[in-house]
Amino acid sequence: MVYLIEFIVGKIVNMKNDHVVIQNHGIGYKVFTSTYTMSKLELGKDNQLLYTQLQLREDGMFLFGFSSEDEMEMFNLLLRVSKVGPKTAVGILSTLDPNRLKMTILNRNINDLCKCPGIGKKTAERIIVELRDRIDENSITEEEGEIIASNNQLEEGIEALMSLGYIRYEIEKVLRELDISNMSLEDIIKEGLKKLSKH
Repeated sequence: MVYLIEFIVGKIVNMKNDHVVIQNHGIGYKVFTSTYTMSKLELGKDNQLLYTQLQLREDGMFLFGFSSEDEMEMFNLLLRVSKVGPKTAVGILSTLDPNRLKMTILNRNINDLCKCPGIGKKTAERIIVELRDRIDENSITEEEGEIIASNNQLEEGIEALMSLGYIRYEIEKVLRELDISNMSLEDIIKEGLKKLSKH
């Protein structure tokens, strides 16, 4: 791990499925991040902060960033687990936000971890065994309007909207504005499309 850049404050000028571009003093930094962090950012808005970490690898240098120190801490904890690299860690945090990931590990919920991209049963078990004692129960908080990744119907809705060309962070952002607790899959897609077409 290399900590050359603690954080960047700037303007988000672009957002893709796996990264954002944040402009600071005329330089555009490509920062790989989770869809959870993307949902907290606003395209075109100034003075947005990302806590960052530069990873040096054989195939190049990659900058990873998150909207909170809590998520950065979970990213670093995941990197302690053998066979979990930066991109896999980001994939986990894109499926389970920091709070939900902590609860998943503390509750030994292998099924939820296996829903993360690239995570099989053995890796899920390894994450739980290696990180369970490192999670502080008092650090878990509830967020209003939190998207629950383990909701299969919701996940199907997100995937359906992504197949229409929308980016995951955009979809999750609009779905947070809806009360989906009693909505069918068809209604989630329909209402999601209505809101996405206005953005």
